[in-house]
Amino acid sequence: MGKRSTQLTMKDIARQMGTSVSTVSRALKDSPRISPERRAEIQAFAREHNFIPNALAGTLRHSKVEPQKTIGVVVPEIVHYYFASIISGIEEKASAEGFLVMVNQSCESYEREVTLCNNFYKYKVCGLIVVQAKDTKKYAHFTQYVENDMPIVFCDRICTGVDASRVVVDDYIGAYNAVSHLIETGCKRIAFFGSQQSLEIFKNRFNGWKDAMLRHGLKADSNLVYECDTMEEAERITPMILEGDDHPDAIFAVNDDTAIGALYATKQKGFRVPDDIAICGFTNSNRSTACDPMLTTVEQRGHVMGMEAADILISQVKGTLSIEKVEKRVVRTQLIVRGSTL
Repeated sequence: MGKRSTQLTMKDIARQMGTSVSTVSRALKDSPRISPERRAEIQAFAREHNFIPNALAGTLRHSKVEPQKTIGVVVPEIVHYYFASIISGIEEKASAEGFLVMVNQSCESYEREVTLCNNFYKYKVCGLIVVQAKDTKKYAHFTQYVENDMPIVFCDRICTGVDASRVVVDDYIGAYNAVSHLIETGCKRIAFFGSQQSLEIFKNRFNGWKDAMLRHGLKADSNLVYECDTMEEAERITPMILEGDDHPDAIFAVNDDTAIGALYATKQKGFRVPDDIAICGFTNSNRSTACDPMLTTVEQRGHVMGMEAADILISQVKGTLSIEKVEKRVVRTQLIVRGSTL
């Protein structure tokens, strides 16, 4: 499990005093909503146990004279088109509001993600925006923000183990519409290239594929499902699944890089795209128009997602949106039809 801070948290105080975190927070801020007796009791307990609140986060939310405002951002990769789009949206919104942005990449590593989140917490950023790593299954490095009244917003890959604000795309609808389009062009055996179902985005895209197949009277054959979500894996797997007469007549991939890897491997095997096999991706990256044929894909709108995530976090820092409210926003996708499925 990730290393927890040894500092007493408001959640610890609440648990030991048999009350809620919000009550502890209000008592430590001298809120009149808490009785004087209860306020004094909680404040005395905090003093006795050397509780040190995160002063920067509170100051940024309540002071009109604000110190330097810095948002921490953790993404799996900085050079990836989609994550770069999210960063661009965060930076645009933050800059307009007078905030600075510090970005680090986890490289899809849980251990590195823990270190980055703990460092941002130690350096007292006013809030954190995270696209979590694929293998993250423990959440102590996230919960320290919630427990200490600091804003944290999940973007794209949400963390179901932490009750915090999040911005996602309508992954299910995007996948359902894409697979329905493939079926409407005549495809019947549509392979799904995805990743581990522990991540909500991949689970939702898988369910979109499955439901589109079933609702159009086709079999959602488990033999058509492949764990494959990178260009390299697609280039390795695709030639194998194209062997034999019963191969897929279409491939739906959870991201553009995987779809482009499948496209390249399919052409290398001598198949024509889309005449023999149709291919569809998910992102609408700049690579989707640089391949031949150009890729049909789902527009994911990463820039908009980044702006929405920054808007939530900045609003919570300023106090115009309650940090106790879990804000959930959905960015709508759009199917972009190009030569790969015409």
